[in-house]
Amino acid sequence: MIEEIMRNVKEKRPLVHHITNYVTVNDCANIVLACGASPIMADDEAEVEEIASICDSLVINIGTLNARTIESMIKAGKVANQLGRPVILDPVGAGASTLRTDTVFRLLNEVKFSVIRGNISEIKTLAHGNGDTKGVDAADADVVTATSREAAVALARNVSKKTGAVVVITGATDIVTDHKDVFFIKNGHEMMAQITGSGCMLTAVIGAYCGANHERVMQSTVAAVVAMGLCGELAYHKMVATDGGTATFRTYLIDCMNKMNETTLKAGMKIEN
Repeated sequence: MIEEIMRNVKEKRPLVHHITNYVTVNDCANIVLACGASPIMADDEAEVEEIASICDSLVINIGTLNARTIESMIKAGKVANQLGRPVILDPVGAGASTLRTDTVFRLLNEVKFSVIRGNISEIKTLAHGNGDTKGVDAADADVVTATSREAAVALARNVSKKTGAVVVITGATDIVTDHKDVFFIKNGHEMMAQITGSGCMLTAVIGAYCGANHERVMQSTVAAVVAMGLCGELAYHKMVATDGGTATFRTYLIDCMNKMNETTLKAGMKIEN
């Protein structure tokens, strides 16, 4: 099914509306193009409802949150909900400031999300109403280990039950769960944490995969997480072969998504459940 989901993205070329982080907006647009979808970045309150109405999915990312875009997020989210389009939330830095935390809970109260993707500290904030972060990174004390994995799953399931969303916790092992099923994805490379935007790009890819497969949100999310993680592995090997650094890695990451096909995905996926 994962291969079929990827094929649908390339054949349907879904239009993905982003209200996102202006630090990583260019990378998000490029990774969506690379995976076969089409991005549109529109965050002005005067047009977001109209843009949301023509798109196949909506990605909301609070990485560079400001008062101007909060209302845009709410308006676009409500239109996407009315039309039955998947809405994906990236609660970047939730718990780091009152504005971020309050905005995330307002979004959760007013918009129904299909998928929520964050690091363990961000998801902990959504579960408990507060949490610790290192800016936009997970706090050291929150990092998921073999001994704390089940607690992380319980945390994610708690958020899923409250919101109805598929919840993704990204880390050394990525966790994808709803209130019933759980998948552990071991694709990826630690180099992905050395560039700005790998998490934002993953959220954008989830938007593309869900946009092409509205009825398969869980499977689409798993496929997107696997694809992005595998691209990280392949990009690292290319970087080493060319004696490159972090900027080279980022370029190869997008290249590998562009070159990703069903055969490579199937051969490289590392999923446990």
